Parts: sequence; C-alpha cells; structure tokens
Amino acid sequence: MKNADKLKEAMEPGRVYRRQDLEGLSTAVDRDLKTLVASGEVRKLSSGLYCRPKPSRWGPLPPDDRELVRAFLKTDDFRLTSYGDFNLLGLGLTQVYTVYVVYNHKRAGTFLLGRKEFQFRLVPAYPTTEVVEAEYLLVDMLNNLMRLPDNVELVLRNLKGGVRRFDKAKVHECLARYGNAAARRYLRQAYA
Repeated sequence: MKNADKLKEAMEPGRVYRRQDLEGLSTAVDRDLKTLVASGEVRKLSSGLYCRPKPSRWGPLPPDDRELVRAFLKTDDFRLTSYGDFNLLGLGLTQVYTVYVVYNHKRAGTFLLGRKEFQFRLVPAYPTTEVVEAEYLLVDMLNNLMRLPDNVELVLRNLKGGVRRFDKAKVHECLARYGNAAARRYLRQAYA
C-alpha cells in the first residue's frame, strides 16, 4: 500500500483535518496530500485544511460547517450563526444570507473555507448552546442592525409594535450579557 493510500485510510470521511494533524501519518505528508487532492480522494478546503469527503449517492458531501470552523479555529469555543436566523423574529427582515458569522475569541476577518464565506468576529460573550432563545436573537439582531441590508426604519417600527411578544426579563438579561450600546438604545426606544 502506498503512503498516500495509508494517509487516505487514516482520514475519517467527513472530518476536517489541519495539515499538522496529518504529519504523524505520513513521512511525506505534503506530497501525499497533493496526490490525494489531485485524485479527488481528498479536498483542500483552505490553506492547511483538508477533508476526505463523505460519499453519498449524489456525490461527495461537503464537510459540516461546525466541523470546518472547529478545525480552522482549533477549538470548540465558538458560535456559528447566520443573519438569516433574524428572519424568524418576524420584524420585517426578508433577506436570504449566504455568509456565515462565527463569534469567537481567537480570530477576526472574512475567510473562504470550503467554498463558503465565514465572517469571524471577536466578541466578549456568546451563548454556548446551539439552540438559542428568541430574546438572544433579538439582541443579536439589534447589535448587527446597521450591517443588514434591510430597511432599518421598518424593522425599528415593527420592533416598537412587537417588542411585547418577547419576555422582557429575558431580553434585559441578554442585553446585559451580549448587547452593545446601539442595542440598548433601540430597546430603550422600543419599550418607551
């Protein structure tokens, strides 16, 4: 068995690997990775990130976004989200977003990973659970309102009429933990 085949067999399908994770599995890791990428057995997702795609009847599957970000950051301490989640609040947001936002404590900037764009933001705090309350989404939306291409005036008008749907105590708790000055101002106006 060739070294490249040994490396391929050691890589779990669907898992994302950093180059340094693979160094102990081959004596010539760069050459073997180049061979596997050229044959289509392994995909290069970004500089130093590789994945052996999981097969399906429709072709090879891309890696899970959380797995991709975990390998990129070398940690599980992050929150992967999208501005599209704000549409669930029913406050007039209608855009479909293709960019993912990653709140974390390590990296900032926009990176293309596996043909997807991720905006990494350094923030002091974020929920660690995957499922979050609507009150957190509300505060997060207000934190990012000026970054959204939607009609801000309409959203703020809808917020004034719809703020009563949210648990006020939870909103204030999320605001204290995660809110910025703009979110505080918008909510003060909405509750007035």
